[in-house]
Amino acid sequence: MTKTPRKTAASAPSPEKPAAKTSAKTRPAAKKTAAPKAKAAAKPKSAPKPEPVRTPDPAPKPAEIPAAPPFDSETLRRMEELSVNIAKAAMTAQSALAKTVFAQPEATGATADPFQVGPAMTEVMGALAAKPDKLVEAQSELLTGYMELWGKVTRRTLGTEAAPGKPADKRFADPHWQEHVMFDMMKQSYLLSSNWINKLISSAEGVDPMVKRRAEFFTKLLTDAMSPANFLFSNPAALKTLVETSGESLVKGMERFADDLARGDGKLKISQADTDSFVVGRNVATTPGKVIYRGKYFELLQYSPTTEQVREIPLLIFPPWINKFYILDLQAKNSLIKWLVDQGFSVFLVAWVNPDASMKDTTFEDYMFGGIYEAVQKVIEQTGAPSVNAVGYCIGGTLLGCALAHMAATGDKTISAATFFTAQHDFSEAGDLLLFTSESWLKELERQMDAAGGVLPGSAMADTFNSLRANDLIWSFFVNNYLLGKELTPFDLLCWNADQTRMPKALHMFYLRKFYGENALTNGKLTLAGVDIDLKKVTIPIYEQAGREDHIAPPGSVYKGSKLFGGPVTFMLAGSGHIAGVVNHPDANKYMHWLNDAHPDTLEDWIEGAVEHAGSWWPHWAAWLNERSGKMIDARDPVKGKFKPLMDAPGSYVLVKS
Repeated sequence: MTKTPRKTAASAPSPEKPAAKTSAKTRPAAKKTAAPKAKAAAKPKSAPKPEPVRTPDPAPKPAEIPAAPPFDSETLRRMEELSVNIAKAAMTAQSALAKTVFAQPEATGATADPFQVGPAMTEVMGALAAKPDKLVEAQSELLTGYMELWGKVTRRTLGTEAAPGKPADKRFADPHWQEHVMFDMMKQSYLLSSNWINKLISSAEGVDPMVKRRAEFFTKLLTDAMSPANFLFSNPAALKTLVETSGESLVKGMERFADDLARGDGKLKISQADTDSFVVGRNVATTPGKVIYRGKYFELLQYSPTTEQVREIPLLIFPPWINKFYILDLQAKNSLIKWLVDQGFSVFLVAWVNPDASMKDTTFEDYMFGGIYEAVQKVIEQTGAPSVNAVGYCIGGTLLGCALAHMAATGDKTISAATFFTAQHDFSEAGDLLLFTSESWLKELERQMDAAGGVLPGSAMADTFNSLRANDLIWSFFVNNYLLGKELTPFDLLCWNADQTRMPKALHMFYLRKFYGENALTNGKLTLAGVDIDLKKVTIPIYEQAGREDHIAPPGSVYKGSKLFGGPVTFMLAGSGHIAGVVNHPDANKYMHWLNDAHPDTLEDWIEGAVEHAGSWWPHWAAWLNERSGKMIDARDPVKGKFKPLMDAPGSYVLVKS
């Protein structure tokens, strides 16, 4: 250890021994180097010799900090490229937004809050404020949650706690959400807060169930939108991609953002798939057949047989007119139409027209008579069969059920058995779509349709359905398309989903008000063409399919509707939802289904006695159909029927874009 040198007389006074005061004459000279010599001369001879000045030991040199390596030319180039691309992306987004703002027409007659979210939230908050003890308990729970979170973060920072495992929430699937403490903290903080507020809204008591449901729905929409995964600088995957691509990912993302704004005429229309990869009639909707009839409301397709013999009773399918029919005929590997043809059924299908403004006054009755009745009659004329077996999918099933009741009341027996794919007849448990049927929203919808010439634009229904699953159908594409700049996926299902249809005002408003609003079919208050519609009069065999995760036609709603019929009903619950629960080819070996020979009062009781079966339900349904489709006869060639084919399937109506 280096010894501290002792100070000389000319040094600063020691704190231990105060220095004596000196006069001006004895003060050191200005030059410090001359001071010791002058002092020594002035001292008397008897004065002790001063200690020699000791040279201090040299202070230890501080450790040298290595100089930062100079940026190489490649690093500088990438930094410059990143900076330029970020600026380019910002200008692209700014330009697109500016065009949108200036292009927007003035709103005329728009309702400020058509969903009545404000009043719903006011009522819910009032109910919460009326029970302060619950609010205190909830706040304490939130504080406790944050204390636990801070403790976890501290332990992770100190290295005493491992990173969490992969979460079930797909929004945070990227490993960086778990591996990096800061991003993990943001994720955990967001989940803690969003779950807390959603739970708090749900806990409100003494509030009308529909009012609370509206508050819950829109609170979840808001909290989903605020996820840190939806913002560039709080999404680790987006930041990593930004750096790795020198900003090109953001440029691509903002260019797609601008394209989607332009495609939606100023309203962001998020692309979900590479729609150029699939063309109707070329690589989707390719099962061979002919258009044998064209009416005002539909084209009738007859598919070419692939077996030498077919069942005598033909099968006629009524898809929903909200979407195009080829969800049932995407590609050979997942086509229900092709599979049915290969099983030896004579398959016919109604391809609904894509309505324009000239059809704004078309009614529900028009679709029943000009759709159901007319198609059944044409199939019987084409085949000579005594009757048909009918299938109704979604809203097509609602229409088919009403037509069956009308037929039963008038003695028409041209439909001998019916199948319903995830179709509702009792709307008391119709899911979150009920939120879009309040009178204030219906008036806003009417205003929009009037502005569009009397039809509901196809994008309007798409927006509604997307909002029911915002994380999957909105925010996942927002992140992939705009923040990550990923290329669109060529996915047949999503291409179909983007190919929307319009709806006539009179038809759509009747459907929303009578079925969702009044539940008139269940309550015995529906009259069509002067006939009271009563499903109890329908005594033909019924096969009901529901999807366990269906958010559009919830299984509880479908089951309640199945109890309205007066004849034998076979109810089957399929795995998955509104689409995948129906379109599930046996070769895919996916999902499962449940069967129960009994038909008790409630779905819960049915599930209690149901048996699970692996894979697709199509074979079970085909066996049910075979028993009700008559004998085997020679296959029917569409070319040789009564009607001269007009063109090849899939026809022309399906090609009309909205």
